[in-house]
Amino acid sequence: MRKTIIKNGLEYTLVGDYFLPNLALPEELRPIGKWGRLHREYLKMEHPILFNNLVLSGKLWTYLADLNEQAQESLSLIVEQMKAAEGVTEDLKVADPMAWVGAMNNIRNRAEEIILRELIYGEGAV
Repeated sequence: MRKTIIKNGLEYTLVGDYFLPNLALPEELRPIGKWGRLHREYLKMEHPILFNNLVLSGKLWTYLADLNEQAQESLSLIVEQMKAAEGVTEDLKVADPMAWVGAMNNIRNRAEEIILRELIYGEGAV
């Protein structure tokens, strides 16, 4: 009797009377970060089949790490564009630090909402 079989793209090994899948974790060292964790929970709740497919294929961590990097880059870009559009400069920081902090917090919160809607929970998320 054969010790291994391949079915549905997975290799199985005979252990006793049962065939168990040969699963191995990928060698991914990048962190998934805040955005990856949020998207992982979204996938678990809203798209469990896609989540399971990514887990079983070993691509979940890489997918989440890529998404986290994309979200971080987008967040930085959006913040810089909003700062330029609203005139939040280093001069304002020197002249009125509290107004600068308020403006930067406002910009950062709006930029994070954009990332959440577009990349984490939005149509482009899956």
